[in-house]
Amino acid sequence: MPVRLRKLIGTVLIIILVIVYALAATTFASLLLGTSPWWIHLAYFFFTGLLWILPAMLIIKWMEKPAKPRGTEG
Repeated sequence: MPVRLRKLIGTVLIIILVIVYALAATTFASLLLGTSPWWIHLAYFFFTGLLWILPAMLIIKWMEKPAKPRGTEG
């Protein structure tokens, strides 16, 4: 797969990941943490704010793989 196409796909995947993850994390927090103390909210949003980085790192690592030379495909 050409590097430019891989980067385009990866960029779209990261945007989708961030949107879906933010909606899911916020929905979960509003449904289950409504009456929790402030420090529970702080810890939850701290960890969920960092957790999306793991799948994003995998996507970026895939995007940055060098292209295979033309003669070695298959």
